[in-house]
Amino acid sequence: MQTPIPCHFMRGGTSRGPFFLESDLPADVALRDKVLLAVMGSPHARQIDGLGGGHPLTSKVGIVRPSTRPGVDLDFLFAQLQPDKDSVDTTPNCGNMLAAVVPFALERGIVAPQGETSTLRVLTLNTDMQCDITVRTPNGRVAYDGDACIDGVPCTAAPIAINFLDTAGSVCSGLLPTGRVRDSIDGLDVTCIDNGMPMVLFKAADMGRTGAESVETMNADTELKTRIEALRLKAGLLMGLGDVGPKNYPKMCLIAPPTAGGAVATRCFIPHVCHDAIGVLAAVTVATACVLDGSVADGIAVVPAGTVKTVAVEHPTGEFSVELELDPVDRQKVRRAALLRTARLLMKGEVMVPTAIWDGRR
Repeated sequence: MQTPIPCHFMRGGTSRGPFFLESDLPADVALRDKVLLAVMGSPHARQIDGLGGGHPLTSKVGIVRPSTRPGVDLDFLFAQLQPDKDSVDTTPNCGNMLAAVVPFALERGIVAPQGETSTLRVLTLNTDMQCDITVRTPNGRVAYDGDACIDGVPCTAAPIAINFLDTAGSVCSGLLPTGRVRDSIDGLDVTCIDNGMPMVLFKAADMGRTGAESVETMNADTELKTRIEALRLKAGLLMGLGDVGPKNYPKMCLIAPPTAGGAVATRCFIPHVCHDAIGVLAAVTVATACVLDGSVADGIAVVPAGTVKTVAVEHPTGEFSVELELDPVDRQKVRRAALLRTARLLMKGEVMVPTAIWDGRR
């Protein structure tokens, strides 16, 4: 016997996964997580018995509900699964999947379109972060076709604007959780920072790398990955995150001078696999480090003048531009971070899970 669950399969930015209404999933968290593992086919390297794509970027789930918080339209819970693990992590954010929240909610009819465009306030429950998301809704329908292009997606689509309202200290105690813009861990200079995603930034050159290596080269570099994981464990303690061994954060990012006209080149580990691109909130966090005096990006990043800056973060498959507005008095404080994503509905229907799992019998 199998149990059907209403589901919309969405691409959000450069990620994809099933989206659910919270009310369609079990209220018990432990049972919900077992159901999500069954939905995705984890743990299995290829996730052959589920909807997962055999990669962390395609092992993601979105859970949405109408919000009861004043001034907020939707609550969003992001769940990160892993192909070969039985873990369901609802601690970090995902800015890519965030791009699909409003289209999903409009498709399910839990919010109404507002006109040619619809702007809704979304609360990410993982980190209590709010943002305003604007999508095109001509004739009362979500528009997916358009001319917006983002690296990592092989087609154009309608733009989705995400204006983050307060990202500093999304998981950590603040933007700079150690209280310093630069730290030294075992003689290596790092910047520990959280402007939407806890991250540890360090120079590729300090690791004996160029920062221009391919993803395949990075993932095959066992010596580098061992050093990065040892660094991550120590940085986690320094950032007040405790033992981060089983956690998906902080993300680890090698930075280098730009090579394609951007502000900085990156190779980002999420946290054990080199990202084919860079996550949305990781890009926001890296861009923020680029504008902070004294960070490890200082002297490497090429940043325009002014209090409103567009910082292009280069990654293995292109670049990700982030618009930052600095406080005119305190130039170490970011007042606003905005960016552009796209999303598309790929499938809607029902996903089937074994009834024995739904009923909690196994």
